[in-house]
Amino acid sequence: MTPADTGASTTVGAASSVPASSPSPAPAPCGTDSGDSRMTPGGPGYRRMSLALFLAGVATFALLYSTQALLPLISGDLGVSAGDASWTVAAATGGLAVFVLPMSALSERFGRRTVMTASLAVAVTVGLLVPFAPSLPALVALRAVQGAALAGLPASATAYLAEEVRPRALVTAIGLFVAGNSVGGMSGRVITGWVAQEWGWRVAVGVIGLVAVACAVAFRMLLPAPKHFTAGSLRPRVLVRTVRDHLSNPLLRRLYAIGALFMTVFGGVYTVIGYRLTEAPFSLPQGVIGSIFLVYLVGTVSASAAGRLVGRLGRRGALYLGGGTTAAGLLLSLAPSLPLVLLGLVLITAGFFAGHAVASSAVGRTAVHGRAQASALYQSAYYIGSSAGSTVGAVAFHSGGWAGTVGVGLLAVLGVVAITGLGSLAARRRGAGAPLRALGATR
Repeated sequence: MTPADTGASTTVGAASSVPASSPSPAPAPCGTDSGDSRMTPGGPGYRRMSLALFLAGVATFALLYSTQALLPLISGDLGVSAGDASWTVAAATGGLAVFVLPMSALSERFGRRTVMTASLAVAVTVGLLVPFAPSLPALVALRAVQGAALAGLPASATAYLAEEVRPRALVTAIGLFVAGNSVGGMSGRVITGWVAQEWGWRVAVGVIGLVAVACAVAFRMLLPAPKHFTAGSLRPRVLVRTVRDHLSNPLLRRLYAIGALFMTVFGGVYTVIGYRLTEAPFSLPQGVIGSIFLVYLVGTVSASAAGRLVGRLGRRGALYLGGGTTAAGLLLSLAPSLPLVLLGLVLITAGFFAGHAVASSAVGRTAVHGRAQASALYQSAYYIGSSAGSTVGAVAFHSGGWAGTVGVGLLAVLGVVAITGLGSLAARRRGAGAPLRALGATR
């Protein structure tokens, strides 16, 4: 399959191929030395690396969205509206979006593993302070600091994988990290839902903090030391030049926009769903609402299957499928039937995680230098989408009910489809121009 079919950059593809004049060797079995010492499924260190980053993903999403399922309780306890309470989510994701690029620069200088370890250490420490926040402003401030600390995880993890894992296994490896995100998001919401029902939201977020501490310790013990990292420069001029290069790449710009739009849908839906399910005709208790987030398991499966989807449909085909599945789920969730709402959430979750895994892995394959910055820009756009979705989705719910939130989500999905379509048109134009350029070269 050509780079145009998969969305991979031609430079990366060239770097991982044999010279055209050499006969194609038989595929090497997993774990054998084929001239590339990077990790591959079945090879040394791959399982430890996968488990370590899976646990990092669990801790990241459990902490980042620890208050999302508790918003109705926070609103009642602190006497604030849904829109005000949603800032406990938006502040965390906004802090991550703002600090992900500076943290990625630190990882270029001091190493991916070092930055990820420090980020988790600060984030879990703040997580243990969150239950003691005396007011909404204090809670929002702590959540913003926690989000800023977590900014060292996503971009550094993606860059670590791009450097330490062979290109053909990269989508699968990143899919496993994203699957950890889904498990963290699910477990955080389920645990907080049932704990909060018995002991309140403060105890619930404290329990999540303790779970994150355990994940952080296991992550540091399991993650193999990097073998292919080369320290870069912290000079602002170098960083600005690298960022400018990435933003001048049309494919990367499209991937950043797609990540932001997918997360706008997801952030809006899961920020508001608790409010909807506490109201008539559902009137569910907090513990049951928390259990609704078990549908995140679908995201674990769809993210892990992203590599196979790209292999069968190509990158753009997989994105179309993810967007279409998400839109179908949004429309289905409008029904006043709990089973249909749950099915809608399943489709939204599956489509989102598949699209996110495909887009984020394409960033790692496309960037040929400054991978941490390329990934950081994606993560920044992604979490800006989360903050926007949380806030706009809550405002839309306040003014137009669940239909308003669904309308915001459908507009975002339409954006994903339109941007992916532009990528298809650009690929066709490049394909049509290639024979003409070759003909001109012979004259």
